[in-house]
Amino acid sequence: MNKVQSMASVQHNRQIRYGITEPISLGGPTELDVIKTKALENYLQDAGLYESNEEALRREEVLGRLDEIVKTWIKKISRDKGLSDETVEQANAKIFTFGSYRLKVHGPGADIDTLCVGPRYATRGNGFFGELHRMLSELPEVTELHSVPDAYVPLMGFKLNGVSIDLLYAKLPLWIIPEDLDLSDDSILQNADEQTVRSLNGCRVTDKIFRLVPNIQSFRTTLRCIRFWAKKRGVYSNVSGFLGGINWALLVARICQLYPKASPNMLVSRFFRVYTQWRWPNPILLCSIDEEGCSSLGLQVWDPRRNPKDLLHKMPIITPAYPCMNSSYNVSASTLRIMTGEFQRGKDICAAMEGNEADQWDTLFEPFGFFEAYKNYLQINISASNVEDLKKWRGWVESRFRQLTLVIERHTCDMLQCHPHPHGFQDDSRPLQCALFMGLQRKQGVTAVGGEPFDIRRTIEEFKQTVYGYTLWSPRMEINVSHVMRRSIPSFVFPGGVRPLRNSKGTWDSKRSSEQRVSSTGSSSSTITSCESKGGKKRKLGDDETFTDQLRNSKRVAVSVHVENGEDGSPNSSVESICSAPMKELCTKVEYDPISKDVGETHPVGKIATPQASLSQESEEVEDNFGFRNQVVKQIPSKDAFSKGAVEVEELEDVPTQQPVVTHKASVQLQKPIIKLNFTSLSTINAKNLRAY
Repeated sequence: MNKVQSMASVQHNRQIRYGITEPISLGGPTELDVIKTKALENYLQDAGLYESNEEALRREEVLGRLDEIVKTWIKKISRDKGLSDETVEQANAKIFTFGSYRLKVHGPGADIDTLCVGPRYATRGNGFFGELHRMLSELPEVTELHSVPDAYVPLMGFKLNGVSIDLLYAKLPLWIIPEDLDLSDDSILQNADEQTVRSLNGCRVTDKIFRLVPNIQSFRTTLRCIRFWAKKRGVYSNVSGFLGGINWALLVARICQLYPKASPNMLVSRFFRVYTQWRWPNPILLCSIDEEGCSSLGLQVWDPRRNPKDLLHKMPIITPAYPCMNSSYNVSASTLRIMTGEFQRGKDICAAMEGNEADQWDTLFEPFGFFEAYKNYLQINISASNVEDLKKWRGWVESRFRQLTLVIERHTCDMLQCHPHPHGFQDDSRPLQCALFMGLQRKQGVTAVGGEPFDIRRTIEEFKQTVYGYTLWSPRMEINVSHVMRRSIPSFVFPGGVRPLRNSKGTWDSKRSSEQRVSSTGSSSSTITSCESKGGKKRKLGDDETFTDQLRNSKRVAVSVHVENGEDGSPNSSVESICSAPMKELCTKVEYDPISKDVGETHPVGKIATPQASLSQESEEVEDNFGFRNQVVKQIPSKDAFSKGAVEVEELEDVPTQQPVVTHKASVQLQKPIIKLNFTSLSTINAKNLRAY
């Protein structure tokens, strides 16, 4: 009898499935995995990612106080509307939380994402942004109050007793809001306006995630680790075209579904292994989109078969709650390439740590050296007449920053690759000015022979016109875009205002790039040619040497710069495996784990010398790694397959990208790859213009 019960229990466990596919592995942690998970938790604790008990208690008190405020507000609204005494007595508004605080992965000082749910008579305009805003402004414990009514998801931001709050509003078609309101019930979306649906989405998605992951504690630890890693590596920013908190949560939740019994340290390794080989733009789905049904509500869901715009999404990560939407529509080709390279780096580091009792988590969390990775940058200076205007103006420019990446990609046919820095920088000596930065490099694996420039003057002007369309713009709100070399990056972007030494050979990235150079040089069939200096000795051009003399003497109003690869050829590794890994089995089979199969990578390196033209034009090594190719899905899954969740990874085909026409001069030696960036419309270029403001 015991044997029969045991077999029945095993069969029952096999029937449990999280997500739209069978798990890759049902294996649990070994003793070594348990030790490594404990070490990871201790590392995260030492990194200061957990708030103290005192701060947690203070947050609960603040939320209680906020709930009291909105309840007082709704009763005043009901009285002002002339409703009956009984309705005024029963009038209610309720506070919900979502985001990192609701997921319990927030850190010290993090803001709290909150949602206020009110009845049908409490409007968003006069009620929420009118009366409630006025009440909050009169409270002494409320500071830094500001409203963003025109945002895609309208909100108010403020500090309550020192705790940052982002408050959204959802107006339900109900006269009375019950205390036991269940936001996961799809019926609350009936007759709701679009802004209410968007505002409810955060809470509904968070609650849905909890029901779709097999082990909530393992999910939280893994997500806390991945969020920390993403911030360190500069890929945590939805507004800049990378991924935000909800995106990373959905990616981690999918890994938890594929490895339901794995410990956090195993999940971190599998996270990088899976997404290194994931074949975008195939979507990440935690559940079947049609599971939510509710076709009677008529809300639009993500569906590339019906919505042509959905076909343009580079990295679709679909929210599990109805209406299912792509949470990562901001991702561009450049930011996808950068994130894919970071996945590859994480995979390599985790693979090196496997089997070692002493994990070096410091290596995984090494900060990305953004201002060392490129030789050319765009600097966008933002200025205003006062602090309040600067705050508004900066927020608006940052929200449009990703558009600059998109127009550069479009106008240069993806030949000029961009890397936006996820955050802005403030110059303490200029309190009414801040700056954004973007790294530039030519496309990997493309030899740009000839001197024809990439003229991005029109691109910059288009971006500026878009930004100056701000509805609250005032004459003193300005932006200025300039090209700066690496050596001219202003010191205020560095910690403490001190420029660090560029010789960082102790980092994993530098060691890895050195190994790649050695291995690639040995296998390269290219002829290595060096140019001689005055003394007849061969030498390598320094990293910071440029054509400064030519710029000074040039009569053309243009900037001629070498847009080359970073210190390791690129801030990212080659990710050809993303197209060749057999991910179809990943979605259909339990017994086969394609992620454990090694996929060969190639890192071709060519050293191209430039004929000596002047003392400053000497040979320099140029390392080329083939970058992410433009890809499209050959076939969209059928409606039946899509509704059943059997979304298989389709074959991808390369789409040839049109290259700018360049002229080639007959020469025995290849000319050094050069990209010229023209900024005539911005200002007259001279040596002074190459320096930061």
